[in-house]
Amino acid sequence: MSDSLFIGVDGGGTGCRARLEDGEGNVLGAGVAGPASLRFGIEAALAAVGEACRQAFAEAELDEADRGRTHAGIGLAGIGRKGMAEALAAHPSPFASVNYASDGLVACLGAHSGEDGGIVIVGTGSVALALIDGEEVRFGGYGFPIGDEGSGADLGLAAIRFALRAHDGRIDATGLLRDVMARFRSDSLEAIAWMDRATATDYAAFAPLVIRHANEGDPIARRIVQRGAEHIDDLVRALVTRRVRKIALIGGLSSPMEPWLAPDVRRRLKPLDHDQITGALYLTPRASLGKRTSSTSPLAGEVGELTRARPSARP
Repeated sequence: MSDSLFIGVDGGGTGCRARLEDGEGNVLGAGVAGPASLRFGIEAALAAVGEACRQAFAEAELDEADRGRTHAGIGLAGIGRKGMAEALAAHPSPFASVNYASDGLVACLGAHSGEDGGIVIVGTGSVALALIDGEEVRFGGYGFPIGDEGSGADLGLAAIRFALRAHDGRIDATGLLRDVMARFRSDSLEAIAWMDRATATDYAAFAPLVIRHANEGDPIARRIVQRGAEHIDDLVRALVTRRVRKIALIGGLSSPMEPWLAPDVRRRLKPLDHDQITGALYLTPRASLGKRTSSTSPLAGEVGELTRARPSARP
């Protein structure tokens, strides 16, 4: 496998990133593309993955033929949806080998260098995930609006609800609520029209505004953020009940939310070892970069939602 290449892909709901490396862990190229969540469909998700990989190969000055000696580890959002893992396994791949897993699993692998441990993701959505003796355990992550408590989308929804109450005169307006309504030109009908087409990402766009006002002392903002932090506390404690000893906080809102967490929860947290792309590379059959797993290890084919795709007839 001396001339083999390895590519890791982090395919999330807001974007896709790929990194191509050689057997010694030297970075050869990188690429970025649009959303790669499977909720947009397999073809759309894999198109984004393909574009990010194409850029990585182009930066490395390699061509399509080199994919035939490349082993890929790919994390994708939404792989837990019914039938997705099976559909991916049946999908042709141009790579020498490819293993798919959830974007949460590759984040967990990266956070703890491929070893047992847990993460709580706080971004547009929220979920707790851990590897325990090679098996995946999850709490939450059911999707907005029925789940993802404490997430950016959840904070945004709460802020809009309070803003509409203030607009009605049912509660006193605060700086946060005035700013939220200003996004809708202080028109409730505008808010309703926005709601009809809004996604979780659109709701999450309000989260930085909520957190800023909370840090400045706005009472409604503090109430929203504190309640969100309590949900994140619950996710961390759920991992603790399963005897997960190493837990990391990850996601776009992890840093601004961490100061709001309970002291006992904050004491449980550790810094990330590596990023999600490194976690995806742990899915490949390479042992020379960090603590890579072999093709016979659980991480290469048995953990959680990980699945292998069948090779393409193309070289």
